[in-house]
Amino acid sequence: MLGRLAGWCFDHRIKAVGVWLVALFTIFGAAGTVGSHFSASSAVPDSGSAAGFAVLEEHFPELGTGGQSGTIVFKARQGVEEPEVRAAMEELFGLVDAGFPDSDGVPQYPGGTVISPYSERGQGQIARSGPLANQVAYAQVNLSAAVDDTESGRLGQAISEHAPAIDGLEVLPGGQYLAVVEPPQTELIGLAFAMLVLIIAFGSVLAMGLPIAVALGGVGAGIATTLLLSHLFTIPAETTLLAMMIGLGVGIDYALFIVSRYREGLHAGLSPRHATVAAMESAGRAVVFAGTTVMISMLGLLLVGIGWIGGMGIGVSTTVLATMLTSTTLLPALLGFARQRVELTRWRGLLAAGFTAVALLGLGIGFAPLAAIGAVLAALTLLASLAVRPLRRPVPRRMSKPVRATYAYRWSRTIQHHPWRWLIGATALLLVLAAPVTSLRLGWADEGNFPKNTTTRQAYDLLAQGFGDGFNGPFLITVVPDTDDSPEAIVRLHRALEQTAGVAAVTPPTADDPAQPAAYLMGLVATTAPQDEGTSDLVRRLRNDVIPVAVAGTGLDVQVTGSAATNIDITDYLAERMPIFFGAVLVLSFLLLMTVFRSLLVPLKAVVMNVLSIGAAYGVVVAVFQWGWAGELLGIEGGPINPFIPMMLFAVVFGLSMDYEVFMLSRIREEYLRTGDATTSVADGLASTARVITAAAAIMVVVFASFMLEDIREIKLFGLGLALAVLLDATLVRMVVVPATMELLGDRNWWLPRWLDRLLPHVEIERTEHPLQPPVGDEPQPVVATAPADPDVRAAEPQPVARAASVPSPSSRPSPRAWW
Repeated sequence: MLGRLAGWCFDHRIKAVGVWLVALFTIFGAAGTVGSHFSASSAVPDSGSAAGFAVLEEHFPELGTGGQSGTIVFKARQGVEEPEVRAAMEELFGLVDAGFPDSDGVPQYPGGTVISPYSERGQGQIARSGPLANQVAYAQVNLSAAVDDTESGRLGQAISEHAPAIDGLEVLPGGQYLAVVEPPQTELIGLAFAMLVLIIAFGSVLAMGLPIAVALGGVGAGIATTLLLSHLFTIPAETTLLAMMIGLGVGIDYALFIVSRYREGLHAGLSPRHATVAAMESAGRAVVFAGTTVMISMLGLLLVGIGWIGGMGIGVSTTVLATMLTSTTLLPALLGFARQRVELTRWRGLLAAGFTAVALLGLGIGFAPLAAIGAVLAALTLLASLAVRPLRRPVPRRMSKPVRATYAYRWSRTIQHHPWRWLIGATALLLVLAAPVTSLRLGWADEGNFPKNTTTRQAYDLLAQGFGDGFNGPFLITVVPDTDDSPEAIVRLHRALEQTAGVAAVTPPTADDPAQPAAYLMGLVATTAPQDEGTSDLVRRLRNDVIPVAVAGTGLDVQVTGSAATNIDITDYLAERMPIFFGAVLVLSFLLLMTVFRSLLVPLKAVVMNVLSIGAAYGVVVAVFQWGWAGELLGIEGGPINPFIPMMLFAVVFGLSMDYEVFMLSRIREEYLRTGDATTSVADGLASTARVITAAAAIMVVVFASFMLEDIREIKLFGLGLALAVLLDATLVRMVVVPATMELLGDRNWWLPRWLDRLLPHVEIERTEHPLQPPVGDEPQPVVATAPADPDVRAAEPQPVARAASVPSPSSRPSPRAWW
């Protein structure tokens, strides 16, 4: 099917490209018109925080219904109660309440309910002790659950812009919901590096441009579709960054695999059309299999039961699907335009591409002069080529070495000569790197991890200085009394909370209706920061010990809620479901690989080695982000690992590992089926895929690592974790562990019980016939014979590569079961 689709796209390339252009313009137009509606509803099913929010929604609706809140922290040298300061701040609070209306009274921003420190309910929001007494205060800004992340960020920006200009007064919007996230630029670093790697790997500017163009088209379509889907599903704003990171990596890799196979077909004498079909029937199937695995792994996050985590899976899966579609439909059409010119590079194109990469690098690192120099030099190179003939000449091409004369082949044979030594060494290294994971502490990193130059971090620090660490994550205690409960029972509860170790302050109980109270609300502040382990222990102690004892014999329904309590509930909820999710992904991966490769031991090894490589990545993440190693270098401080990140990393890395797993093992199996030699097939398969896997891994590592330069802690963590996992997978696992274990197992690698073989469906990644064997009626065509008329192009074409003397027919190939 893929071959027929590729053939149609090749033959009708103008229509295929036209369809894609119409689709992209339609999606972008719809996304631009409708916009986004990102949200991150943090409700945890059947949790104390969710029950508390239900009480707030019913009895205290002015506090918001989704647990989304922020603060307006301000400091005045002359004192926050000085008349001029008070009047200016109360005016600002009124503007926030009204949504900053324009001259016609229409709100420009989503409003928030403000609890002013000058109001009766805001008692305790002015620092009364310490060196900043009466100089620091804060207003609580409660947002409706209908306000999405983008709108709340715009509100934070508006607060900064409308801050009163009074000498000695500093106003800072605080909290993650009021934080302003700058658009990412670091992906340009990955693109710049990808251009250089692809030129080195292919030796062709056009062959470099095809994977990048296809990946950018897929990522753009995927992110635009995600914007539209945000109106249907709960998708957080950070999803676009994660989707861009993963989409660029897999998109370039998928197109790279297909273009590599296409060039092999040309070198083997196939016509451009049949080389395209052969590439899609081999590498194209591997791409579909790998992409589907990534999507299934990410969509598995829907089973977790928390909306925004499943929304992240939807967004990433949508982008991966888009890159997979561009690789299997748009790329064949572009190859129809390129044909043999993928083998041609002129000096002007090579130099212009290099300068373009420099310009992208300058943009990515935020150094405008470097970007300008690169862009100017690229333009001057193209203009100069009109007059300077040498710039129009083709770049001499390197002669391809026979597979068994390559370094990768010799490396594989070296590993296979001493398999135990290499296997034990690589496994020991992975275990050492994974060791820190034993001290993994799941928790929610607070705003103290934001960059120091952001207003969010400055507000956090100022609030901690004026009031204490716990004021950055206050808890809400909701109380619903029974009809027989007396006010004294609530007073006893308040007294018990005040006397609990680890509690800094508890506000007096506030009734929803003083005349006929149906619910009460108290604010509780811990002595420790929201992300500290002591805060989590305090919440569990309150719920399990203090509150049950205090309300014993009464009908009081007491819940501990608030954003900090919600984060703790999410952590506990995900920690319980994490082993189930990991097990489901492992079993699914094993079954898919067993079905494709008709083997028991190959998928079992793959699962074990992937667990080791992911464990090593987790270990380094713990050392850097939890222990704080190299924290100054990355601009972060030690803190807990957000509980959703291990699940996301596991799903993404297991899906990505299928790229190299399928691409490499399918070539090894192809050689084994062709020759029946379990030893040389490993070395031949590794050697024939080493250059492509190395280039693909290098691109993906740099694309992921470039996101470590972003300001958001979670994106930094994802960047490091994914980059390291791919690096280990493409080096230690693919280049050491795979050849060592396959040498040790020999023919047993491909053993599958007959009864199980009959039960499993037959799924082929490679075609039954040799992928580089021309279809019936298609005689081998030397590449030079189909070269364009341009004499410079002829000079650049590679010489015909001698074909193998014979390729066994499908019926003559040994079956894996024949060896048993």
